[in-house]
Amino acid sequence: MKRIYTLILLTAVLSTALFTACKVSYSFTGASIAPNVKTFSVYYFPNRARLVNPNLSQQFTDGLQEKLIKQTSLNQITESGDLEFSGQVTDYDVKPMNIQEGDLAALNRLTISVKVKFVNNKDHEQDWEKTFSQYEDFESTQSLSTVEDGLVTEIVKKLTDDIFNASIANW
Repeated sequence: MKRIYTLILLTAVLSTALFTACKVSYSFTGASIAPNVKTFSVYYFPNRARLVNPNLSQQFTDGLQEKLIKQTSLNQITESGDLEFSGQVTDYDVKPMNIQEGDLAALNRLTISVKVKFVNNKDHEQDWEKTFSQYEDFESTQSLSTVEDGLVTEIVKKLTDDIFNASIANW
């Protein structure tokens, strides 16, 4: 009986030693950030689209900053962060969708595209430059000016989620 008790005790001690020797990083946001990365910088995204929403550049820049602040423990600095985000709004477009009888559109689609350059100053192997596009549909009976603020808010949220996933979550 002593041998069984000793064997159980020894197994428990070895299991505990093995589990405490391993370090597991887990995040509820899906963020996968190297321990040496401490800061980020988001530069202003100018609007270079043909159709310009005067608030979009600031709204997008602020949205990306907020996403990074809320979803990571990184500190924001104005420039030269460990992670840097820069780029421009490249497209802001409304097109008719779901054409019905009589050549009338049932829906319109607002699409926003943003070109983003991501630089990881701690690991340049992770640097990239990509264009992200998202859209929201709205009834053709509504004018863009009446629904634009809500649509832009939703699209900016989708874009910042995509950028976060591509850079921080490595999806």
